[in-house]
Amino acid sequence: MKRILTVVLATAILAACSSTSTKEQDPASVEDRGAAGSQPTAKPPVTTGGPTAKPLDPNAVSGNPLKDPSNVLSKRSIYFELDSNIVKEEFKPLVSAHARYLQQNRNQKMTVQGNTDERGSREYNLALGQRRADAVKQMMQLLGAQSEQIETVSFGEEKPRASGSDEKSWAENRRADLVYPND
Repeated sequence: MKRILTVVLATAILAACSSTSTKEQDPASVEDRGAAGSQPTAKPPVTTGGPTAKPLDPNAVSGNPLKDPSNVLSKRSIYFELDSNIVKEEFKPLVSAHARYLQQNRNQKMTVQGNTDERGSREYNLALGQRRADAVKQMMQLLGAQSEQIETVSFGEEKPRASGSDEKSWAENRRADLVYPND
């Protein structure tokens, strides 16, 4: 009886430890809302920057779209909440536009520079800046940009945009900047 109980217990443990096939899954697909037959959806306005931003026309193009101030691609900063590396809804269209640009220009490269405000230790801020840069890169990859096109770096609190020690300044410094070569 004791022997049968031991065999049953061992079988149950082995069955619990068995694994199923670990076949790789296909990467997540990104819905193309502009496909034929689909209804156009209203996109949230893309803004010029920080917390007091103004909407832009994402369809305006003249010359180099990266340098045209009326083109969404000329906007290069994604702002974050305190201690967060989650891309805010209002900046997703901006990230998406840059991802599309990279997807259509496979020889183009960029660097995503993660930044933080002055609060927190140097080590914490460097790590948070890297998480912010990596979050933007990951979103761009999910939208079609190639990993080889995007480099990430963290400056932590070392490259502040605003020098004050108040909430408005800190909000300007909590960002990821998109930098193209020869900018």
